[in-house]
Amino acid sequence: MFLQGKTALITGSSNGIGAEAAVKFAAEGAKVLIHYRSREADAQSVLDRVRAAGGDGEIFYGDFSTSQGVHTFLDSLGDRKVDILINNAGWLVQRAPFLDFSEDLWNSVVMLNFTSVFLITQRLLPGMVERGEGYVVNISSVAARNGGGIGAIAYASSKAGLSAMTKGLAKEFAPKGIRVNGVSPGTIDTNFHKVFSTETMLNNVRNATPAGRLGDSDETADVILFLCSPAARFIHGQMIEVNGGFLMV
Repeated sequence: MFLQGKTALITGSSNGIGAEAAVKFAAEGAKVLIHYRSREADAQSVLDRVRAAGGDGEIFYGDFSTSQGVHTFLDSLGDRKVDILINNAGWLVQRAPFLDFSEDLWNSVVMLNFTSVFLITQRLLPGMVERGEGYVVNISSVAARNGGGIGAIAYASSKAGLSAMTKGLAKEFAPKGIRVNGVSPGTIDTNFHKVFSTETMLNNVRNATPAGRLGDSDETADVILFLCSPAARFIHGQMIEVNGGFLMV
């Protein structure tokens, strides 16, 4: 129960990696703030699992596709202290060839995956600085290193920016007692790939992965939890690749 008395905000936690992380953090004693955009019933199910794991939490709605949506979400948090911030929310939005990518679509993808993280982290870091302790874990993607699949340039670019932001934040805030790191999942078997990837695409990934399979949300969430644990106390500014050997760096 090394997170007893801590509060963790996990964005995009109504399903997938975020949902599994919420349950794991609750099992270690944290109160979990569960964020969702379109899956309220799923968010409630995650809260039920959090309570079954011996923890407690709250549910918050937030649309991160616009600046106003992010600020409205942050205002809804009120004066709740946040000791642990997991920036997990993200979405490809739409696959499109580069020459067909509209400026509006580009801005939407970048806002959702990159700028929203800047806004949320900037709002919550002062409280961590004041307390002299905190944890931030940003969820990037293997696409940040390999450019992603066809039609995902905006998504890959925003995730690459997030990886760079992670390192910059770590340099600035490590002296203030805050550990900032990231997790870069490969192809994880979640709803994301049910929407944006064909079975042929997924089979190609399986064949190119030494582990011979896709990842799952549970094992990715384990790495997120590890980065907020005492076992990771001297890890700063790292982007941990979780991809079964698909990409080795």
